[in-house]
Amino acid sequence: MQGSIRAVRSFARQFRTMSVEKIYYPRKVQTAASDASLTLNHTSFRIKDPKVSVPFYEKHFGMQLLQKLEFPELQRDFYVLSFPKNVESLENGAPGIFNLSGTLHLAHSHGTENDAGYRPNNGNEEPHRGFGHICFSVADLPKECERLEAEGVAFKKRMSDGRQKNIAFALDPDGYWIELIQYNLPDTEPVDLGPKFNHTMLRVKDATKSLEFYQNVLGMTLLEVSEHANAKFTLYFLGYPAADERLKREGILELTHNWGTEDDADFAYHNGNTEPEGYSHMCVSLSDPAPLCADIEETYPDLEWEMRYNRGSIKNLAVLRDPDGYRIEVLPKSWSL
Repeated sequence: MQGSIRAVRSFARQFRTMSVEKIYYPRKVQTAASDASLTLNHTSFRIKDPKVSVPFYEKHFGMQLLQKLEFPELQRDFYVLSFPKNVESLENGAPGIFNLSGTLHLAHSHGTENDAGYRPNNGNEEPHRGFGHICFSVADLPKECERLEAEGVAFKKRMSDGRQKNIAFALDPDGYWIELIQYNLPDTEPVDLGPKFNHTMLRVKDATKSLEFYQNVLGMTLLEVSEHANAKFTLYFLGYPAADERLKREGILELTHNWGTEDDADFAYHNGNTEPEGYSHMCVSLSDPAPLCADIEETYPDLEWEMRYNRGSIKNLAVLRDPDGYRIEVLPKSWSL
């Protein structure tokens, strides 16, 4: 009970602080605040060999390959994976993969599978830390870990390691971390909803600045705050409104703030898109991005865009950067090649 009270007080203290310190992106982008179609659609990172990585996620985690997006002019393909779900077809017959939440896009640049020296940056090694992990939530964590170990999956952290006994970290073929958590809490009736692609974690330099960006610019809601005073870091969970409890849903963004980085003028996280490359981007999809992008440009004209909406070589797409330089795609739910 005392732990619950402390958690609520910590959340209230953090929320009050953030409410007072809105100094970077103080104005809400009204289109983002009012558009109920906004979805955190996917996370993308680079892989060495799709013939290794795709079967890994299919065999060991039960994900399904929904589509292969081919960009021959870029010498790059994206393998779109998801846990089993209903996927509606678009008018052109293509699967509506951008109408979903919780999909994983594995980005493959042609030829890396034949390069003995190629190794994606997993985002967790100095001096190139930034992206942290993806997280799958399951019904029975001990059972899941036992099965994965029996199948030969490598672990960065087992449940028995360290202080946190309710999480584990598996490793994919490229060394990316996959956090494993359980959505059935103690003293609750257990349910089996199947695995969920619960969240993606990014490290951020300035929590206030990043929280304002994701809430006021992109219209996300702060779902939960978890403060770890002993280790001097705080976790912030954000997402778009949904009926499910946080641990049982998909499409969540976790921002990790290590205290004090905001006061170091020279400090910066690696965004994954400069050498050594690894993490690529996350994507927000919605019914019509044009009004949203126009509203963002008008409200915050100095915001950094890598590609403004519908003005690049790939149509009906925008790419902007968050305060730490992480890429965010914005595209319509009806998008297809």
